[in-house]
Amino acid sequence: MSTIFSQIVEGEIPARIVYEDETTVAFLDANPLAPGHTLVIPKDEYERLNDVPDDIATDLYATVHRMVPVVEDAVDADATTVAFNNGEEAGQEVPHVHCHIVPRFEGDGGGPIHAVAGDRPSLADDELDDIADDIESRV
Repeated sequence: MSTIFSQIVEGEIPARIVYEDETTVAFLDANPLAPGHTLVIPKDEYERLNDVPDDIATDLYATVHRMVPVVEDAVDADATTVAFNNGEEAGQEVPHVHCHIVPRFEGDGGGPIHAVAGDRPSLADDELDDIADDIESRV
């Protein structure tokens, strides 16, 4: 599988690359949600975060960590929303792990990350306890 992001990494498709190292690359989103909207990807293709090896995940986060203040400064943003869509049902459109760094500005009309899921579930304490126990047992 060769995603559009892999084609960018290979230089087959032009992109506004703003940072690159051995394992990651950052470039401006071609369809930005805000000025400076940047994507950070691992150079190798991994469809979901669950597929990314630990060492590459460390590199990926290091690049995100490096780029957030740089992007904010470059476009004089008040803040950023930093997010991964992990799987098609979560809104992931390209099956290649990518982190969105979306600059945010006062009055931009955007909402918090909590607005992404629509209606919130009503969960009882025992349901929350069961979910927490199940997650903890799988770590």
